[in-house]
Amino acid sequence: MAVGVFDSGLGGLTVLDAVQKRLPDVPFVYFADSAHAPYGVRDADDIYELTTAAVQRLWDAGCDLVILACNTASAAALRRMQENFIPRDKRVLGVFVPLIEALTERNWGDNSPPREVAVKHVALFATPATVRSRAFQRELAFRAIGVDVEAQACGGVVDAIEEGDTILAEALVRSHVDALLRKMPEPDAAILGCTHYPLMEETFQDALGQGVRVYSQANLVAESLADYLGRHPAMIGPGTEGGFLTTGDPRKVSDRATQFLRRQVTFTAA
Repeated sequence: MAVGVFDSGLGGLTVLDAVQKRLPDVPFVYFADSAHAPYGVRDADDIYELTTAAVQRLWDAGCDLVILACNTASAAALRRMQENFIPRDKRVLGVFVPLIEALTERNWGDNSPPREVAVKHVALFATPATVRSRAFQRELAFRAIGVDVEAQACGGVVDAIEEGDTILAEALVRSHVDALLRKMPEPDAAILGCTHYPLMEETFQDALGQGVRVYSQANLVAESLADYLGRHPAMIGPGTEGGFLTTGDPRKVSDRATQFLRRQVTFTAA
């Protein structure tokens, strides 16, 4: 009954932590492709190949359902995977859906015409690859009208977080927020469009000001997954053991993950 959670590195641990708290009886297998992180600077074909290889590894571990806890993979690879890669008895879900649902206050299956929503000016902070894909803007446009989205590619932030350099990560976040505010001085809401970024949520909020609502994905994904499994219990895979897999150095990745989650985490080689 295992469910897979995939990220290019350790950012997806923010999602894992939330889904484990929401679904304590479900074993989760977390896969970090640390040897190839970050994905945000790679091209779409490279991201697709790496993501499909990781998802196949999680399927092999007994996870029929895999969560792409990586905005870059969700933006650059998921649609192509759904068209060409995923068999009928497997599912791969991205992290955009719960975010769009929260922002537009409508369910994903609601196919009514786009309508006005409460927010008008949205700041999107994401990796360069996610920004290039324009996946967030595309999905939002299907459901909402009159929303101005200003995207900021936050180069270097993921690398700093992966290396545990919080001082550099904080400085980069403030620099990227300043750059966005020069283009959009008064956003209503801000999207942290990378699962690494919730680790810096307080810095984003402080730099943006308390009047801006910051949307972080972890809890939204957890609630969405609980709802999905309630409607599709057959998608809980045959695996019975949770765990942590990485393509990187297991000891180094374990040390970083332990710092992130503030509990002992032990990765093994994928």
